[in-house]
Amino acid sequence: MKIVLFDIDGTLIKAGGAGARGLNKAVKEMCGADNICDKFSLQGATDKENFTTAFKHACGKKPTAKQFRDLELKYIGFLPAEVKQSIKSKNYSKLNGVEKLLVLLSKRKDVMVGLGTGNLRDGAFIKLEPSGLRKYFAFGGYGCDSHIRSRVLVKAVERAEKLLHAKVRPADVYVIGDTHLDVFAAKDAGYHSAAVMDGFGDQNLLARSGAELIVKDFKDLYPWLIWLGLEKDSKGVRRGTYICPDSPIEHAHYGRTGMDLKDIDDNMRALREMKRKVTG
Repeated sequence: MKIVLFDIDGTLIKAGGAGARGLNKAVKEMCGADNICDKFSLQGATDKENFTTAFKHACGKKPTAKQFRDLELKYIGFLPAEVKQSIKSKNYSKLNGVEKLLVLLSKRKDVMVGLGTGNLRDGAFIKLEPSGLRKYFAFGGYGCDSHIRSRVLVKAVERAEKLLHAKVRPADVYVIGDTHLDVFAAKDAGYHSAAVMDGFGDQNLLARSGAELIVKDFKDLYPWLIWLGLEKDSKGVRRGTYICPDSPIEHAHYGRTGMDLKDIDDNMRALREMKRKVTG
């Protein structure tokens, strides 16, 4: 069984800054500070981490457990109206082609689709509801599970195992996000990693993240199905770092040698090990 975990913001949907506005209002009500989210980046982090950072910027100290819970409740209270505002201003959208991929995956008996998001569970569902995508996700890992993103992913897999009544190998878990931090979290957990460029991530950092697949969006499902091992690659390229769309140089290199960037990295590590043995 393959487990495919999707991030939400910038991967499934774009909520037009609803989350940041909701957190700004929650912090202002508690601490009096305006537009606190302008002071740091929210992308790729969990809500637990972002809420703590926002409170520290506004109040100069970490929130107590009670203050943190109050902040969560205020945020969840403000979020529905902020999502509606994004819809009204036409700043709410689904990633291109993502529902087509979800429909395809949901019909397969060898795939389970879940969430691996930094959003609080309630916040995740509030953001997803207008998109109609919530129905595709029977389980997930959420920002309320941990402030560490890789642990959120592990929690999602644990919930999948309970539904399956079976253990899941890390090699059978595929994580899709939109930032380099999403990729790092997947790698830290020992899972496959892929990313879309049409989200909120820094593309330079994303390009250097070592994701196995980096694609603009989900419009063309073929590279996604190859990465997931659900389709065969007609070019005969081993899965490693398969970046689409290919540059002419990458395409020629793959076609001529059958090697990708993972092969090159593996060969470099082997050469370093040989050198270490020779030189002591």
